[in-house]
Amino acid sequence: MATKPTKQLDTFPNPNRERDYEISFEAPEFTCLCPMTGQPDFATIRIRYIPDEKCVELKSLKLYLWSYRDEGAFHEAVTNRIADDVIRAIDPRFLEVEGDFFVRGGIRTVVKVTHRKNPGKNNE
Repeated sequence: MATKPTKQLDTFPNPNRERDYEISFEAPEFTCLCPMTGQPDFATIRIRYIPDEKCVELKSLKLYLWSYRDEGAFHEAVTNRIADDVIRAIDPRFLEVEGDFFVRGGIRTVVKVTHRKNPGKNNE
């Protein structure tokens, strides 16, 4: 069965909801397109989070990140969009997404997005 890129992030129940623990992913082969030139931009995407009720399923994350390969996006926009999509999918206690983009024009760009769940939020 062939796999295709997708924007769908699958989840599964957190097996240890009573405890804070960190999950980290590193995707060193992330690619998107420069919206100005159409040339490929390469990056390492790092995702760290403390789950609440749900965790991200790894294969769906791989296919999700792959879906950016043919999309034009500024580094700042794509890193924030990844963070927004993961937050929407799993509503983590804490999330950090880092886009570490390779040197282009003599400049390396690192974009870091941080999110903390509001402890006073009604989670019903």
